[in-house]
Amino acid sequence: MAYDIIGDIHGQADKLEALLSTLGYRDTAGAWRHAERQAIFVGDFIDRGPAQVRSVHIVRRMVDAGAALAVMGNHELNAIAWHTRDPRHPDQYLRSHDSPKWGKKNRDQHAAFLAEVENKPPLHAEIIEWFLTLPLWLELPDLLVVHACWHPQFIAWLAPHLDRERHLPKDLMVEATDEPENESEKDDGTPSVFKAVESLTKGIEIPLPAGHYFRDKDGITRHHVRVRWWDENATTYRTAAMLSPTECAALPDFPIPARARIALTDKPVFFGHYWLTGTPSLQSRRAVCVDYSAGNGGPLVAYRFDGEPELSLERLVCVA
Repeated sequence: MAYDIIGDIHGQADKLEALLSTLGYRDTAGAWRHAERQAIFVGDFIDRGPAQVRSVHIVRRMVDAGAALAVMGNHELNAIAWHTRDPRHPDQYLRSHDSPKWGKKNRDQHAAFLAEVENKPPLHAEIIEWFLTLPLWLELPDLLVVHACWHPQFIAWLAPHLDRERHLPKDLMVEATDEPENESEKDDGTPSVFKAVESLTKGIEIPLPAGHYFRDKDGITRHHVRVRWWDENATTYRTAAMLSPTECAALPDFPIPARARIALTDKPVFFGHYWLTGTPSLQSRRAVCVDYSAGNGGPLVAYRFDGEPELSLERLVCVA
């Protein structure tokens, strides 16, 4: 099977339809289809853009028609947590709506999606139920797909907690979305459910050295930083931190924790999530991020995969 792996959409339905058309898909019998290929979406269909429900419907109809596969992104996980009441506190939700610390931040990040569904409870519930059918990862014969980080140890540990299709069951949502107090990995590297799910959907984060911080794209001050887990040479804070060159240069050049360094597998791995900018490129011969900030003015990117063991820059396709 030949695949087109498509990056984070974030409500940009027009870009999605333009990209599908460029890739040779046609809207036929209610779904975009290709006679010889299948699309794979890396998650984050919602938030930010102008066409939230339409974007979800395009992806869902393709999946339902067998024209596409898809994995869950952190924005779908957040949407589930926003909509799901906390069984421990039935008057609250797993993702807070009104707490002084998190309520406004959570709503602001989710505002574009809520603007289209919050006053339509049946539609809102239907979309959330569909999000729950999305697997956390795909392991296909020739390639691997995950939203943010292919972490073999966490995947192997988490798999027995999920169903056969790698869906998060509802009874695991509390553990998956509620960070334990004093969260830390055990000496043997075993994570919590929260840590495993967080790593797959948001990437590996490590504490910055004392006195260092940065402000993210939403202006939020961060004291933890995501690392370039796919880069086997990124072994120090200066080389591994996903920050600007100036910010990285200011970090000490001592090793990051061993748990933050992950060896790539023999299969190519595709992911999104990281809001990359500039000219789309490969992360390595066996890893590519297809998220180039489509939700913030960047292009929507796809990689055309035909089973090659080493990836090729020429196979990247994008629409602005």
